[in-house]
Amino acid sequence: MSAAPVSVFRSLAEIPAGFGPSVAAIGNFDGVHRGHRAILSAVCAEARKRNARAVAITFDPHPEQVLRPSRAPQLITPLAERVRLLSETGVDAILVLPFDAALAGLSPREFVEQILVGALGIRGIHEGQTFRFGRGAAAGVRELAEFGVEFGFTACVHSAVHVHGLEVSSSATRALIAAGDMRRARWMLCRPFAVLSTPARGRGIGTRLVVPTVNLAPYAGVLPAFGVYVTRLKIDDRLEGRTFEAVTNVGNRPTFGEDSFAVESHILNFEPVDFDEQTPLELEFLLRLRGEIKFPSPEALKAQIFKDVARAKRYFRLL
Repeated sequence: MSAAPVSVFRSLAEIPAGFGPSVAAIGNFDGVHRGHRAILSAVCAEARKRNARAVAITFDPHPEQVLRPSRAPQLITPLAERVRLLSETGVDAILVLPFDAALAGLSPREFVEQILVGALGIRGIHEGQTFRFGRGAAAGVRELAEFGVEFGFTACVHSAVHVHGLEVSSSATRALIAAGDMRRARWMLCRPFAVLSTPARGRGIGTRLVVPTVNLAPYAGVLPAFGVYVTRLKIDDRLEGRTFEAVTNVGNRPTFGEDSFAVESHILNFEPVDFDEQTPLELEFLLRLRGEIKFPSPEALKAQIFKDVARAKRYFRLL
């Protein structure tokens, strides 16, 4: 029997009356990494014991984009992908709270009373040690536990998860991706880092892709460091997804004069496929082959590309 679909609420108003009892975790959940999954697994386990609903509470946009835009991080996962990944963790519902001045202005008590107790009927909540909430991030896990005593819910505080000696966090994962360290980023995410986008405009794209090169449209999320990568490119042709092995260059292509940034993928096992400017693309970054180089001539670049392709094909043969 298939699992029941996960309910996704985009505001408090969408939560049905009498929704609770529930057990929840609150967070940005950017990347839905190994640490997030450990906390949400505990949420689901407690919810099953209590015969309650397991809920992931997240925000859109990221609070830093509202409170400190100049410091807001480039995200690992756009909202739609974050919701999809959260829905795979076993939770029963996902609450996406619109983060605005009104939400930011709630005191810790108002947040607990209005959202956790009033809307969700919270009986248990799970958070990491650094969790903060309420206006000005005034409260932490100690205050959360105190509210729990007052309002009748338990608060479980989780230590950070470590993998191969590294502390797992969204900020650490972003830093690894930005440095081009796909292996360690994969450790933290439990999957390859991927960019979800569409094809770049203005390259003669019609109803079929008949050349083995694809450029991604401009992308607002975090991207790997400039360089050349072994990748997988999934092209969703609306009938059935096609996945291709590829070599991808992220950078300014300095060999050809004036810098021109692109994320350009050369497909190794190419076949023509249905394709237009709205076609969803998913580009998985598997291994960094080298950094960006300004070659003395196009011929030298071409020779290096042959070497990059050979290394990529060897990578896929050894999988």
